[in-house]
Amino acid sequence: MSRTAERRGGLLRRHRDFRLLWCGETAGKFGASVTGVAMPLVAVSTLHAGTFEVGLLSAAAWLPWLLLGLPVGAWVDRLRRRPVMMAAAAVSCVLFAGVPVAAWCGWLSTGLLLAVALLTGTATVFFQTAYSAYLPSILDPGDQAEGNAKLHGSASAAQVAGQGSGGLIAQAAGAVNGMFAQAATFLVALLCLAGIRHREPRVRRAERRPGALAGEVGEGLRLIAGDPWLRALTLFGAASNLGLMGYQSIQVIFLVRTVGLSPAMVGGLVAATGAGGVAGAFVARRIAARVGTARATLLFEFGLALFALLMPLTTDGAGVVFFIVGGCCVSAGVVAGNVIKAGFQQRYCPPHILGRVTAGTTFLGYGTIPLGALLGGTLGTVLGLRAAMWITTAGIPLAAVILLLSPVRRARDLPTSRQEPVGGPPEPSAVRPRGPR
Repeated sequence: MSRTAERRGGLLRRHRDFRLLWCGETAGKFGASVTGVAMPLVAVSTLHAGTFEVGLLSAAAWLPWLLLGLPVGAWVDRLRRRPVMMAAAAVSCVLFAGVPVAAWCGWLSTGLLLAVALLTGTATVFFQTAYSAYLPSILDPGDQAEGNAKLHGSASAAQVAGQGSGGLIAQAAGAVNGMFAQAATFLVALLCLAGIRHREPRVRRAERRPGALAGEVGEGLRLIAGDPWLRALTLFGAASNLGLMGYQSIQVIFLVRTVGLSPAMVGGLVAATGAGGVAGAFVARRIAARVGTARATLLFEFGLALFALLMPLTTDGAGVVFFIVGGCCVSAGVVAGNVIKAGFQQRYCPPHILGRVTAGTTFLGYGTIPLGALLGGTLGTVLGLRAAMWITTAGIPLAAVILLLSPVRRARDLPTSRQEPVGGPPEPSAVRPRGPR
């Protein structure tokens, strides 16, 4: 069959393994989105936690990126990625199911929630790092742009559904019992991953280079630090996530205690803002093709980010429109920018260290998320929730100054390949064959 004939129809229709990966990733994102609403609601409504404690809960979920992000990238490059993802999904399933069980036994506490957030966050580090490096192994280069767009689009749709469901589940069954929904979604993800037929080649012992973990981590960091494109996008991601997580860590308590909304309304409102992410995934490739990937990045990451300043204006009644419009624009810009960045990184980086480069960029980008969560909680406690929302949302468009001072501002398109990877070309034994689908 010709390559053109093979590509008729979408990936979800013609590529069974990608369809299963898509289903598993979407289920996991849905569960994570339910968690983002349900966990703070458990802390606020059941344990009567304060603003700082809610921020600390969000920080705990992201802290593993700061602690483990770099070595996990090197570990993932030494292992087959699908078993890593399956193990991470299984661990998350068990941990989330344990929360309501602990509540029934009278063991539920803020400390227990923090431990669950920390451990499930650790599982997420392994899952996301392995997933980012696994996707190019099952898709041809010509399909990767479509695959990235579909995965980011479905993640945004799952976020919309998950956040809305999180509030409704908490209203109907109680925030604690809602944790069973998270457990079920990770069980679905585990089953989908188990059904994938593509098998990665076993990594030979010679490729594992025992004792060279620090060198492998450093290789990815040197590439990021020495490359102006990767450096700019990574630093921007770190600065942007500081503001994003700053307001997201306190948005639930802001909407409940300052604006005065019910848990169901909060879930619906946060879900409505996630609809922008679906739109962003849908238009990202089209706008990038029309104006260029670099220009589209500036449009999404700076132009749309300015609307974040509407969110602190939110009031009860008609004033919730400010939150919806601002949140939708921010979500659209973030997801569209991520679609473009994912395609750029998969084409631009040497395949043999893609896991390490992904872990390096993610470590630096996600490493500021727990700091942003602590910042949001601290500002909300010291200055008040509305003032904290103003400060943290202002940080989102300010982060784009990094892109305006980089080569991204002067280019139409992001480059598609490096002439010479860090450390020279890979040795033949380090290049992993694609294997059967």
